[in-house]
Amino acid sequence: MRRPLIRRLTALCAAATLLATAAACGNPEDDAGLVIYSGRNENLVKPLLEDMEKAIGTTIAVRYGDSAEMAAQIQEEGDKTKAGLFFSQDAGALGALSTKGLLKKLPESSLDKVDPSFRGGAGDWVGTSGRVRVLAYHPGQVSKVPDSVHDLTKPEWKGKVGYVPTNASFQAFVTGMRVLEGDDATRAWLKGLKANEPKVYENNLKVLDAVGEGEVALGLVNHYYWYEQVAEKGEDKVGAKIHFLPGGDPGSLVNAAGVGILKSSDQTAAAQKAVDFLLSEKAQKYFADDTKEYPLAAGVTSTVKDLPALESLDAPKIDLGKLESLQETLKMLQDVGMV
Repeated sequence: MRRPLIRRLTALCAAATLLATAAACGNPEDDAGLVIYSGRNENLVKPLLEDMEKAIGTTIAVRYGDSAEMAAQIQEEGDKTKAGLFFSQDAGALGALSTKGLLKKLPESSLDKVDPSFRGGAGDWVGTSGRVRVLAYHPGQVSKVPDSVHDLTKPEWKGKVGYVPTNASFQAFVTGMRVLEGDDATRAWLKGLKANEPKVYENNLKVLDAVGEGEVALGLVNHYYWYEQVAEKGEDKVGAKIHFLPGGDPGSLVNAAGVGILKSSDQTAAAQKAVDFLLSEKAQKYFADDTKEYPLAAGVTSTVKDLPALESLDAPKIDLGKLESLQETLKMLQDVGMV
């Protein structure tokens, strides 16, 4: 059994143990007006969810974890799930629940706030914020930045690329490449990249630091990591620069975090208020200003300096709901020896 699967099984077992302990001690989820399963990082969204609790006038209990693991747990729990709302880090996990018919159709008043490309085709989930894949590069080592991830398999980049193969955003990007270019082409690219001896890092921030320090020349990351670092340190202290890939390249995938209401839940009213809060001006400005993501609700634009407008990005045209085939992506990454 490979490591990622072991980690997922371990996490699910730990969650089961936690639930058993909570049942014996009294579970706050039992008393909450709304239970949220969140694939978004607690440090990132906890302040926003605290504001949500005040705004919707309902006690909230939040269970945090990996988005794919949360989606798998909801499927396993079925009608017995305590979740009323699923807040996912990426569209793929929402697409997986939609495919299984586990999400409730949202009202048009909520869906209409967001462009159709960032909501489910069945109208049962909606994006709350967006992020784009970019190439980080060291300006002293790179005279011409590649315009495609396909260029990263060329000999000149051998040992000079940093990435996080276990990261959910990287895996969503690979899933996007599978949807856009097919499994055979994606597998061939992965094999070519691995043969070029990329350097593996623990997370995207470490990749960005490695590029900034000249340890590698290029790095595969999400855009907001760079903008967060610039806001914290100043651009001259970051070292790395970023490049938005043109031409609809799969390496420029725009993915969305989003929410869906569980069809079997009796918390629909509170969950709907939560959806509308996340699409409100206050929440959208939080995503824009605090997390440096793209706000997706109409009427709110990012004020982050030098961040290209979302509509100006030359991103690939893709149904984000089709990113749900994560297990197939994981198997492919295991087969080529990346995870």
